[in-house]
Amino acid sequence: MNAKLILIVEDNPDHLELTVLTLEEQGVKAEIVVARDGAEALEYLFGLGRYAGRDTKKQPSFILLDMKLPKLSGLDVLRSVRLNPLTAVVPVIMLTSSSERSDMLACYQSGANGFVRKPVDFGAFTEKLNRLQAYWLNANESIACA
Repeated sequence: MNAKLILIVEDNPDHLELTVLTLEEQGVKAEIVVARDGAEALEYLFGLGRYAGRDTKKQPSFILLDMKLPKLSGLDVLRSVRLNPLTAVVPVIMLTSSSERSDMLACYQSGANGFVRKPVDFGAFTEKLNRLQAYWLNANESIACA
C-alpha cells in the first residue's frame, strides 16, 4: 500500500496552522503537503514549475481546498483537478467560510466530494477536521493513490 498524502490548499496562515496542527495532534498517518495558492496547488498536482520532476503517479488521498485563494480560486482548481486524468478521481473537500448556497452548488456541480464550512469556534473546527481525516484516510476506499 502506498503512503497516504493530504494536500492542504490554504492561503490564510492562521487557518493553515490550525489545520496542520490539528491533523498532527490527531496522529494522522499521512504526509501533509501545503500549497498557499491555487496556482501552487496545480503545480504540485501536475508536477509543474517548482514541482517539476515530482512523481505525479503519487497523488493525494484527499485535498482540503479553500474556496477563496490568490492567483486561482479554489473552484478553478477543482475544475482543473476534475479535468485532468492524473487527478480526476482524487477526493476534494472544499473548506470555506462561505454560507452561500450558490457556492455550495457550484462546488458540487464542479465535482467536489464535500463542502465544509470553517467554524469560527476552534473546538468545532478541530472536530470537523478529525472527522474528515478519519473518513478520507481510514474508512474510505480510494483508487486515487492506488
